[in-house]
Amino acid sequence: MKRNSIYIALLASYSLTAQANTKDIERIEVKGSFFNDYKVDNANGAMRTSASLLETAQSVTVISDTIISEQLATTLGEVLTNDASLTAGSQQRNREVFNLRGFELSSGTGYLRDGHQHWSHYQQPIEILQQVEVIKGPSSILYGQSGPGGLVNMVTKKPTAQTLLNASADVDQHGSTRFMVDASGALTEAEDLRARGILVKQDVEYWREYQNGENRERDRFLGALVVDYDISDNALVRVHYDRTDDKAGLDTGAWIDDNANVIGDDKTIRDMSWAFTDITVENVGIDFNVFLSDNWQVNLGYNEQTFERQRFESAPSRNSYNEQENTYTSSPYDRFDDWQFTTAFIDFIGEFETAGIHHQFLIGANSLDYYYGQLRTSGESFSLSPGQSEPTRPDISYVTDLTISETEYDYYGIYAQDLITFSPQWQVSVGGRFDKQTREGQNNESFLPKFGVLYHPNVSATIYASYTEGFEPQNETITDEEDINFGMEIDAVTSEQKEVGIKWQLFDDRLMLSGAVFDISKEGTLVTENLEIPIGTITTETNQVGEQRHKGFELAAQGAATDRLFVMASTMYLDANYEKANEDLQGKRPVDAPKWSASLWTRYELNDAIAFNAGAFYEGERFADSDNLITKDAYTRVDVGATYKFNLSKTDVNLRLNVENLFDTDYLGGGGNGNVTIGEGTNFRIAAQFNF
Repeated sequence: MKRNSIYIALLASYSLTAQANTKDIERIEVKGSFFNDYKVDNANGAMRTSASLLETAQSVTVISDTIISEQLATTLGEVLTNDASLTAGSQQRNREVFNLRGFELSSGTGYLRDGHQHWSHYQQPIEILQQVEVIKGPSSILYGQSGPGGLVNMVTKKPTAQTLLNASADVDQHGSTRFMVDASGALTEAEDLRARGILVKQDVEYWREYQNGENRERDRFLGALVVDYDISDNALVRVHYDRTDDKAGLDTGAWIDDNANVIGDDKTIRDMSWAFTDITVENVGIDFNVFLSDNWQVNLGYNEQTFERQRFESAPSRNSYNEQENTYTSSPYDRFDDWQFTTAFIDFIGEFETAGIHHQFLIGANSLDYYYGQLRTSGESFSLSPGQSEPTRPDISYVTDLTISETEYDYYGIYAQDLITFSPQWQVSVGGRFDKQTREGQNNESFLPKFGVLYHPNVSATIYASYTEGFEPQNETITDEEDINFGMEIDAVTSEQKEVGIKWQLFDDRLMLSGAVFDISKEGTLVTENLEIPIGTITTETNQVGEQRHKGFELAAQGAATDRLFVMASTMYLDANYEKANEDLQGKRPVDAPKWSASLWTRYELNDAIAFNAGAFYEGERFADSDNLITKDAYTRVDVGATYKFNLSKTDVNLRLNVENLFDTDYLGGGGNGNVTIGEGTNFRIAAQFNF
């Protein structure tokens, strides 16, 4: 497999002013004083600067590590349920897919880690995250090719000068366990060298089982190390490395019929017990943050991500299911995938005044180098009936494939942005990006604008209106020789969003209320139709005319309602349809896109030792198929939890009990109609957390 060479240059970090000096970045609770750990005032991923959420003309949600810890979350999906604008798609093959404002997030263009585009074709190691930022709407101006729904930026934990040593263990009723150690502190007396290390060992026993009675299992190890060094009072260098080893049995999801009833039973997995996926992911990089003066800084970042996966599939086929005979066909194969995702950026950020007008200015460039290689060997297909003994694992291996399927491309972009402050009441945000992708048959160039107006009626409120654009490169020309438009040039698929919103902080800025109305259109989708009268061998006509339009509104509240009651709540209404599409899609609604969704998570502190949590997560009716003939029912899942804190030999101990799906609600998650996630019934998890 080809390996990406390491860039030789000053390469840098997403760490902005707030991240450059990490000596104070950890939240420290002082007993007897109010501490609001639900509300976060900044999301650096939205603007690539230290602008506050009140200065951001865009809807952004920040989920803090406090909420992640309270929910004992083990996957990114469990974290993202706290924002109603995100709904779950398929969870097959030990990975998660999400829809943001109804648009699916791509593994390659929908996720960031510390401002770097991040290949997210696996379950993310959330134990290394300080917070998760949901940046809504097209964001290509700052990050390059990305979808219309938005981006999820995962902000990692950084070293601290204060010595921290945290250990935790949790277990659920199935016997799943997770052990974690998180250690941080200064390595020198001057505190100019700091490090943080995190180790996680997780073994999962899932509630669904294979047809031979064996439970599906997962074995995961995570190791991460981050080292900060203050080169001087004005310069910081950070080196980071993390590795994830994740092996799990396969569960490609359940099948449902035309009435949205599960075919078979909820608990049985149709994949064979010998099917598995084995993933190794490594990230290594170096970051620099240099203050050139009191008003100017430069941030540089480089990250090299390698992702290797073996997937031994039994591949049961939904389309092969014979209802009368109750049989289906599986077509096993062994496959090895090698992804290499190399990113780099440089940002210059400065503040200055001209004629009494204040500017927070950003100019920068970023790049991505992508490589993918695949080896694959297939076995003989076989038919199976539920209850029948499963066949033995076929004797096949991807190493016998003497060919290799490879894809390579790279892109770079240059961008500029200016947040202009005319007065305490009025601000304007303007920007633009030139982007170029180089790929055989897919050379695309784009220029994207961005514009926002912000009005602050007082220091705790913002009313804004914004316009943003995004793009996703396509093939350079139509390549089907049987198409009447063979050879026609194709532009990148583009998207645009118009958004109007309000952000308002109440109760001495303890609680943030926000609302947004949005209108997103995605244009340039390729639509292929059969010719009514074929012309020789020409049978189809493809045009770049498809449009998908999503309109709706969101409401959210996050922070402290009182000194003891904390809340994170949101709801979204979504009107999503295909427009200017072929007859099969015209006017239809996308799969797994509910009109209404809502989420609520709260904490009530009875006293300094005992706290209770309660949450409710609602998804309205959704279509399970593109023809809009199969409807999944709406559902509400209620979760509760409790924490007891005490001190034992100078060690702070937190004992937690969480109960998910308290009322044992039956529900179907994402995954269309052929890879459906079945909601688990009432389940619980207990944990012990030690802070030394």
